Amino acid sequence: MKRRIPETLFDGHGFGMAYEVERVLYEMQTEHQHLVLFEHKFFGKMLMLDGATQVTSKDEFIYHEMMTHVPILAHGNAKEVLIVGGGDCGIAEEALKHKSLKRVTQVEIDASVVEFSKEHFPEFTKPVLGNKRFDLVIDDGMSYVAKTDRRFDVIIVDSTDPQGPGKVLFSQKFYAACRHCMTKGAVMVTQNGVPILQPAELTSSIAKFRKLFADGACYIAAIPTYVGGHMAMGWATDNAKLRQASVKTIADRYKKAGRFATRYWTPEVHVAAFALPRFIADEVAKAAKR
Repeated sequence: MKRRIPETLFDGHGFGMAYEVERVLYEMQTEHQHLVLFEHKFFGKMLMLDGATQVTSKDEFIYHEMMTHVPILAHGNAKEVLIVGGGDCGIAEEALKHKSLKRVTQVEIDASVVEFSKEHFPEFTKPVLGNKRFDLVIDDGMSYVAKTDRRFDVIIVDSTDPQGPGKVLFSQKFYAACRHCMTKGAVMVTQNGVPILQPAELTSSIAKFRKLFADGACYIAAIPTYVGGHMAMGWATDNAKLRQASVKTIADRYKKAGRFATRYWTPEVHVAAFALPRFIADEVAKAAKR
């Protein structure tokens, strides 16, 4: 009988899922978390950390493209990008497609995640680790943003859910430290879960954004293995105009960036992602009043 690995993120809701394993490729208890990488007959390679799905070969492009191209092209003139987390290098691989970026800095707490990605996700790591514009820092994300004297145009927080070592990346202290190392008009995006199942994860972050930034909101994408429908990406900036750019403006910036191939993101999807279903918009509005 084949092993099944459970997704435990929604145990509190009284339901769960389990993925049938074709073959375990890598499994270990790191200093910070339990990590397992396995093959699934439909989703391909799947990485889970502490019982939560992080990335799959089948649909990783949706998450990585939307977390990356939306803030960079919304900004319009980004030169320095900071990725907090993202040890598989999927975000960095997308970011480095932008010719105008001077440097992409990735701060990952767990060196073992990067090491296993070299072997098991070479499609992400090979284009990244050999790129002169890429700077890998093994450090705690909270510690790094609190102490760095560098400034960034875009910060992408590619975190796990608010549990274990990822919990601090949802704190007011962390967001304040990020604001301190952002340039004027910079934007920060965050992974904020599935609103219908994890509304508190989104509203808590937006309430904190609104205390620190002129504009705190979110945009959405549909990612099959992040079960529950829409996934929310948190959005924080002092320039409210960034999420109001037209399709033409985004298309022009995309052309200048090199018009690289995408599978989910388009200028039209970019603009539409900020149009929220009412139940999500209502949550955002409630968070803004806290």
